[in-house]
Amino acid sequence: MTAVTQTAPARTAVPPTAVPRTEKTGARTDEAAVLIGDARERIDALDDRIIGLIQERMAVSAVIQEARIGSGGRRVNLAREMEVLGHYRDALGKPGTALAMTMLELCRGRI
Repeated sequence: MTAVTQTAPARTAVPPTAVPRTEKTGARTDEAAVLIGDARERIDALDDRIIGLIQERMAVSAVIQEARIGSGGRRVNLAREMEVLGHYRDALGKPGTALAMTMLELCRGRI
């Protein structure tokens, strides 16, 4: 009696671009994967806008700091920073405070 052995068919590597959208998104259906993919594209566009706005804020902040220092004042106005922190906290809750702190740090001392 001769034993019959079966071999598994050879697997070929799947190029990264051919990875099913469900795997890239973690979705379990193609429909959900499309929705997630589209939403991620929107988030990426929003992130680009947010980054642009922060860069614009940094430039305006530099103008204010230059004027303040040029008039003999200090670069940072702590009372104003507290207002900004309160505004972000009121609008976004506790995480808003951390976000505002990061933004203020980005905007300080750029001159």
